[in-house]
Amino acid sequence: MNKEKEYHKYEDMIYLPHPAPCRHPRMSVYERAAQFSPFSALTGYDAAVKEAARLTERWMELDEYEKSVLDERLQYVQKHLSEHPIVTITYFQPDGRKAGGRYLTIRGTVKKVDCHKRCIVIMDAVRICLDDIVAFQIETD
Repeated sequence: MNKEKEYHKYEDMIYLPHPAPCRHPRMSVYERAAQFSPFSALTGYDAAVKEAARLTERWMELDEYEKSVLDERLQYVQKHLSEHPIVTITYFQPDGRKAGGRYLTIRGTVKKVDCHKRCIVIMDAVRICLDDIVAFQIETD
């Protein structure tokens, strides 16, 4: 009986219209939800954590035999530049932000071997430092 009495106590307010604000316009559902969205107290913290978690590979040193094989292949390409040799090169690209880097493989036609700047230029205007090359394959017909 006590619960029924409490229920009827607010019956006069249940069907009243919702009061409209006098000074401020009513907020949209989107604006109201934005009040409760999370915020980042430390700007840039997430990016720093992702950068620290990003893995890099170490540069591997080639032995003398591997260096001589690369040198022979480069000389062959240099002699046959007029034939536009197609090569597949695996090279090390240093990371600009942290120690290490990554290994990339590119396939293309050799445009030029620049001995003074110690780089090889592929037709797509890609320059690869000769010291960064770890594997070099020449495709033959």
